[in-house]
Amino acid sequence: MEIKGKIIEILPEKSGQSANGEWRKQEYVLETESSYPKKICFMVWGDKIGEFNLKQGENVEVSIDLESREYNGRWYTDVKAWRVNRENSGSYGADTSGGQDRIETENGTKLPLDDGDIPF
Repeated sequence: MEIKGKIIEILPEKSGQSANGEWRKQEYVLETESSYPKKICFMVWGDKIGEFNLKQGENVEVSIDLESREYNGRWYTDVKAWRVNRENSGSYGADTSGGQDRIETENGTKLPLDDGDIPF
């Protein structure tokens, strides 16, 4: 899923320790470009924070995954970014494998695959 808009706020980076080791995340607020703009808070994890290097005021298209989980009878949804395209430039984070791990669609478009992505 993709969302387009302008980065209007960058929240403080958070980090911690879990059973799987250290973790870092950064949250950003994007305002969509439409007749009825929506604000969407999404997160970037680990090394992609520096790789994407998002700045306030940038117009971007963000590829996201949505995931919900239940905790104590309540549901929480994460909006995780895995690719960022800047307006009038190439993508960032779309191909960190040197051109490998890509799939070609029926119309010839080549799409990147991140670890765990399913191409359909």
